[in-house]
Amino acid sequence: MDLPANVEPNAAWHDICAEVRRVLGDSAYELWIAPLQVRELDQHHLLIAAPPATQSWVANRFGRVLESCAQTVLGAAVRVVVEGSTSPRPRAAPLPTAGDHLSTLNPRYSFNQFVIGDGNRLAHGACLVAAELPGQAFNPLFLHAPPGLGKTHLLHAIGNYVTLFSGGATVRYATAETFTNHFLGALGSRSLDQFKHAYRNVDVLLVDDVQFLASKARTEEEFFHTFNALYETGRQLVLTCDRLPQELLGLEERLRERFEAGLVADISPPDLHTRMAILRKRALLDRLPVDNQAVLELIAERITDNVRALEGALIRVIAYHSLTHRPIDVELTRRVLDTMYPQKGGRTKPSHAEIQATVASFYNLSKTELVSPSRQSRIAWPRQVAIYLIRELTGESLQAIGEAFGGRNHATVLHACKRVSERIVVDNQAKSDLQELRQRVVAGEADRAC
Repeated sequence: MDLPANVEPNAAWHDICAEVRRVLGDSAYELWIAPLQVRELDQHHLLIAAPPATQSWVANRFGRVLESCAQTVLGAAVRVVVEGSTSPRPRAAPLPTAGDHLSTLNPRYSFNQFVIGDGNRLAHGACLVAAELPGQAFNPLFLHAPPGLGKTHLLHAIGNYVTLFSGGATVRYATAETFTNHFLGALGSRSLDQFKHAYRNVDVLLVDDVQFLASKARTEEEFFHTFNALYETGRQLVLTCDRLPQELLGLEERLRERFEAGLVADISPPDLHTRMAILRKRALLDRLPVDNQAVLELIAERITDNVRALEGALIRVIAYHSLTHRPIDVELTRRVLDTMYPQKGGRTKPSHAEIQATVASFYNLSKTELVSPSRQSRIAWPRQVAIYLIRELTGESLQAIGEAFGGRNHATVLHACKRVSERIVVDNQAKSDLQELRQRVVAGEADRAC
């Protein structure tokens, strides 16, 4: 959806700031974002002016957040430029210190603001127990779910709860990427002792997106020792991931075993009742002017599997209302949703047979050959690729996939997925072929849905 020609820059900036404040929290927003001013807004760019002393820092540290929030409000085509830093130089991640953990916790992510439903009840309850009794129950606690279902919210909720009610217990929150950057920085600056002190001398360690530790041998080794140091002294570990521990094929088995040693809790997409509750809470929290229940119902019915996208759609409807002065009704909501979240028709994912047929055709095989017991290399590799794509694009169980390939067991399916994962890291042609196949499968499904 193109921006209306009469968009008023200050009004747009006001809505963007509200979204940035939600993402960063009040303290970071007031310190770094509040001093910014909007200079210019056209169909493609939002030009922001920052004080000269902080231009480079704001561009490097908050540039992506500003652009993401601007796109939530104005559309995916908008790019954000912080004046004076259109070509920012890369900035090394500073090493953590013992007292900087509070700055990384978002105060808006609390247990009170988390909407409980059937899909997340176990995870929420386990996180609350871990926050109330760090190290005494569910240690480690491993949360797994697709992106956008509340894993990060729960991590921050634990951190905020412990900080407020634990009587001085220390907390550190980090993404796997942050952990990696801090570790590499410590290696480069020969300050490993400082790094170890920062991560191993805390009462609660919260690590987001541990799947990104895969294939980083030295970082994985350091994380293994960090995990052991905390676990063996009774400190709480809470980890999040987009898949189950046994599916982290790029991680060493000893780490996967440790991840499984405590409680593994999944979060599944919210049902309609929960999605409605999430929208109502978000509207109440941010004092959004949504009185029409049908508007919330339309959003909740259209967006079913991602809480972040659900809330983003609501913000986009409000923003479009603010920019165009049109009433917030079903017509406006449908127009906004049709642009970013078009109505789905037919099936939402390809079938086993469709993926098998696409892969067989690509490698000049018949489907019968693809699912046969043959171990010839010209057949075995395409079969492994087909198994990998089915697992990736459908999320089917290992057993179900094995049955689609002549009754193979789950270990064979797991081996095929691991083989493909490892090969595409070192074989550019295999990686290119996989990407081409993925596009053909998705394009074929789109054509059938039309």
